[in-house]
Amino acid sequence: MKLFAHAIFGIALLSGCATSDQASGEPEQPASGICDASAVQSYVGEQANEETGARILAESGARTLRWGAPDSAWTMDYREDRVNVRHDAEMAILTIGCG
Repeated sequence: MKLFAHAIFGIALLSGCATSDQASGEPEQPASGICDASAVQSYVGEQANEETGARILAESGARTLRWGAPDSAWTMDYREDRVNVRHDAEMAILTIGCG
């Protein structure tokens, strides 16, 4: 079980820098390109997964999504078209912001 938890953490850590320009399997929706994190705060506490990420991306109006795994480092560049989603080791969403 411990090995499984470490494997999940490693995958989450590697995905911290990954971005997604569109959700797979979802109809493509035009995004304004300007992130509005206030529109997606209801997802805080939800599970961080592909489906939730796709909904956050679509509802925020952002063009890209960046996952933030626990203890991961992020660049400090600001992008108005990006939504940032941080999660804990159990994959629960902690914060959602733009940048």
